[in-house]
Amino acid sequence: MSAQSDGRDKLQSRLGYRFADPDLLDRALTHSSAVPPSRRIERSYQRLEFLGDRVLGLVVADMLFRKFPKSNEGALSRSLNTLVRKETCAIIAKKLDLGRELVLGESEARTGGAGKEAILADVCEAVIGAIYCDGGLGKAYSFVEQLFSEHLGDTGTSRADAKTTLQEWAQAQGLEPPTYTEVDRTGPDHAPQFTISVAAKGFEPMVATGPSKRIAEHQAAEKFLIREKVWKEPS
Repeated sequence: MSAQSDGRDKLQSRLGYRFADPDLLDRALTHSSAVPPSRRIERSYQRLEFLGDRVLGLVVADMLFRKFPKSNEGALSRSLNTLVRKETCAIIAKKLDLGRELVLGESEARTGGAGKEAILADVCEAVIGAIYCDGGLGKAYSFVEQLFSEHLGDTGTSRADAKTTLQEWAQAQGLEPPTYTEVDRTGPDHAPQFTISVAAKGFEPMVATGPSKRIAEHQAAEKFLIREKVWKEPS
């Protein structure tokens, strides 16, 4: 067994899905920089990324619709945007260690393409698209549900965006916009944990930790708002 095929076999174990057509997985992991221009449409992950993005949106929308029956359209839309954004997809890609299996052109590999958040987010969506093509919507739904459901708690479904609310609150108090500072980063590259501090003049900073800077910022802002009684503690 070649090193690449062995890697693909291990990856399918991490995905929890085995492809009937392994070529779909190969395409989902191939960056356009690794393919001659004349074959990029056919052999790179771009088309699968397009499809996976739509499948992801549908599945997450259904998950939110079912889990939060009392949330209105606006709250559900905010949550959907949070869950399907590039940062969340990149976190999933790192958890699955997709960067290790990426096929990159020489220049992209040399500049660290396997660790770039934008590329990791794209390949996550491409894998979703590949699973949909190979196994249908049911298999794709199960895959997305398994990996994205843990992030439902990060979405603040029942209320507005925490960072936006905190900025509006600070403005109403006559303060400068809150500042966010990374105070620590721990964990391996594929599963980092960021600790972020949010500060507003005249108030004690509030600290939170999350799997991405943005999630940690939102959690710190939410904790700040709860402490200052702008928001209630979630039940």
